[in-house]
Amino acid sequence: MQGSLDVATEAWGIKVERVEIKDVRLPVQLQRAMAAEAEATREARAKVIAAEGEQKASRALKEASDVMSESPAALQLRYLQTLNTISAEKNSTIVFPLPIDLIMSFMNNFKKD
Repeated sequence: MQGSLDVATEAWGIKVERVEIKDVRLPVQLQRAMAAEAEATREARAKVIAAEGEQKASRALKEASDVMSESPAALQLRYLQTLNTISAEKNSTIVFPLPIDLIMSFMNNFKKD
């Protein structure tokens, strides 16, 4: 750009040092293409952020499972805490799962009688 300006103004003895562009008009098709590219870039960033969040969540779950596997009491306390949280909500039905060993012992006692 500087070279083109120098060629045009050198004959008059003028040196253009700075040019300011105030308005640029782009064809509608180019505007759409630029908007589509910007949207694709935003979506790609959002997917990366979501994937990083999933990765952090899975690491936290693994650490929690490691802690709970070391202590059965911790697992039982977490279970009771979850039931407490669920019961605090109104209009909720709680399905209370029982260990299969406990159910089998009741079934065996029932069959004996």
